[in-house]
Amino acid sequence: MPSTTNQTRSKYTEDFLPVKEIANNCILLNTKEKVTGVKIMPKNIFIMGPEMMNSVISNLRVVYNLIDYEFWIISADRPVDISVYMSQLELAYQNETDPVRKKLIMQDMRKGEQFMQNDVVDTEFYLLFKEKNDETIQKRIRNLINNFANAGLATRQVSNEDLRVLLDNFFNAGKTTKFGTVMS
Repeated sequence: MPSTTNQTRSKYTEDFLPVKEIANNCILLNTKEKVTGVKIMPKNIFIMGPEMMNSVISNLRVVYNLIDYEFWIISADRPVDISVYMSQLELAYQNETDPVRKKLIMQDMRKGEQFMQNDVVDTEFYLLFKEKNDETIQKRIRNLINNFANAGLATRQVSNEDLRVLLDNFFNAGKTTKFGTVMS
C-alpha cells in the first residue's frame, strides 16, 4: 500500500549529503562527526627488487592490521598541471642559442603538449576515518603518519584542498566547482 505521507524532495544533490562544511582539515558532517585522515605519497613498488617489494607489502599489512577503527582507502585522480613548466621551457627555448640544446628543449615541449592533450592525471591515495573527538583525531593522525613512515611511505594530514578535490572527484566527475556571483 503506497504511503500517504507527502515528502518534499530536493532537486539539489548537496541537500542529500550530510556535509556541513570543510574546515580545519576535516569534512564536518551534520552529525557533528569529522572525516579526516592522511594523504599517502605514492611509491612505485614495481621498480623495486623482489625482496624490497615484498618488504613494503609486508610492512603495509602491519600498518593496516594496527588500525582498530573503521577507515577508508581512497584513490583519486587529479589532473596534472604543467603549464608553469611549459612556460619555463618556452622561455628557455627563446633564450637558448645552441642548436642542440634548442632541439632538446623542443622535444621536451612536444612531450609536455602530449601530456596536456591526453589529460594526464596523477593518482593520489588517502586513508580517511570518521571521529568526533579532536584529541582522538590528532592521536590517530600521528599514529598513521608514524606507522606509514615505518613502512617506508611518506604521509601527511589531509588539507582542506585535498578534501575538496576528493568531494569534487566523487560528485562532479573530478571537475572543480567554482561559483561566481549570479546577476539578475
